[in-house]
Amino acid sequence: MNYEVSKDGVVLARVIRAKEAWDSEGLAFFSNDNEFIQAGSWNYSRGKELLAHTHNEVIRTISHTQEVIFIKSGSLVAYIYDSENNLVEEVEVCTDDILIMLAGGHGYKILQDDTKVLEIKNGPYVGAELDRVRLKIE
Repeated sequence: MNYEVSKDGVVLARVIRAKEAWDSEGLAFFSNDNEFIQAGSWNYSRGKELLAHTHNEVIRTISHTQEVIFIKSGSLVAYIYDSENNLVEEVEVCTDDILIMLAGGHGYKILQDDTKVLEIKNGPYVGAELDRVRLKIE
């Protein structure tokens, strides 16, 4: 079942289980329009045509990085932290699951050999020193 990890009214992460991600027909978006990262899935039958298009140049203001991970194979545990670096939840994600990291911090522990993950985040990337801070977890 899909669900959100929240603390004090702030959505930190959204967990999209494989069944919900890939079993619904058509286009299904898992992001809200106001989020910095947009993620959705397609499930169409042969012959479906999507109209060709380009994207307009739109000036956007982005205040922080959000990321999406797709588990191609294997499994991992995601540690989800709030903005004060407190662990809020540990979430196990497996093959074909999707995890959208929206706020706070996160870390991962790989559970199976040959775990493969696709990571997508908004850019541009400005370098490790400016783009992130390693959490001091005790």
